[in-house]
Amino acid sequence: MPDPVRDTLDRPLRDLRISVTDRCNFRCSYCMPREVYGREFAFLPREDLLTFGEIERLARIAVSLGVTKVRITGGEPLLRKDVHRLVGRLAGIEGIDDLALTTNGALLPRMAPRLRDAGLSRITVSLDSLDDLAFRAMNDVDFPVARVLEGIAAAKDAGLDPIKVNTVVRRGVNDGDVMAMAERFRGTGIAIRFIEYMDVGETNEWRRDEVVPAAEIRDRIAARWPLEPIAPARPGEVATRWRYVDGAGEIGTIASVTEPFCGGCTRARLSSDGKIFTCLFGTRGHDVRALLRNGRDDAGIADALRGIWENREDRYSELRAAGAERMRESGLKKIEMPRIGG
Repeated sequence: MPDPVRDTLDRPLRDLRISVTDRCNFRCSYCMPREVYGREFAFLPREDLLTFGEIERLARIAVSLGVTKVRITGGEPLLRKDVHRLVGRLAGIEGIDDLALTTNGALLPRMAPRLRDAGLSRITVSLDSLDDLAFRAMNDVDFPVARVLEGIAAAKDAGLDPIKVNTVVRRGVNDGDVMAMAERFRGTGIAIRFIEYMDVGETNEWRRDEVVPAAEIRDRIAARWPLEPIAPARPGEVATRWRYVDGAGEIGTIASVTEPFCGGCTRARLSSDGKIFTCLFGTRGHDVRALLRNGRDDAGIADALRGIWENREDRYSELRAAGAERMRESGLKKIEMPRIGG
């Protein structure tokens, strides 16, 4: 494998997250609030999206720079027509040893077998509550929690393993569901990740007092079911992992706000319209779609990606207050979650 390109803080490029659409069938308030993404909202036209061929080409080039892990995101990636065909193309790239996809689970019952057959390594399902009324209110499209659970079951039946569940915890909204979520997935072989509510984009009206610290979440669970730490599975892993002492599985916490992990971040993000972002909280992307469509050869694109990463100095979560103030002063806006993926 090639030695990975490194940024100004000596962080290697290992992970590529690929958003394949900016559309979603949910309207969760922390990501795609209905008051912004309503009927009149102008989503990207099809011709602005990268084609599967363009995505595959860029992924191959990224592998030549050190990428070994690729995750398909959105928006909701299963809304992208024939996305399983993209999975197959990416699964065929030598050097990608971990190919994953994050979904809200709504379309998994019919898509899970196709994704498995195409070569998907594993899947993550976003689920923020088991309370049906609360979940319907949170997704704001009246989608029942039972159908997401059906999607998770379909993924398991299809052999998409391991499966993870992501839960964004927001104080006063769903922090009372933490114990129920942990209990539901204990002993199932499905790992749950509790994620601190983050200030991604500009439309979710983030407030610090709505953040439930990861340590608080962990302590609540450990008070009922004792936990012990697990070492990271690989460099750059963002979740702090814990296993139940009684052997009933594991949980993880992702603490971008209270315990920033910028120093170990190895992720680049490719937006659905073909821009590379070097931070989830980025304001400016680098247009690689133009390079792909204007005749630049692979070596030229590799040089461009190398230059983007080698000049990277992002530390937004470590410098959150100062970074947010600089953005306000400059008038710059953070990219929205549906465009860049999580």
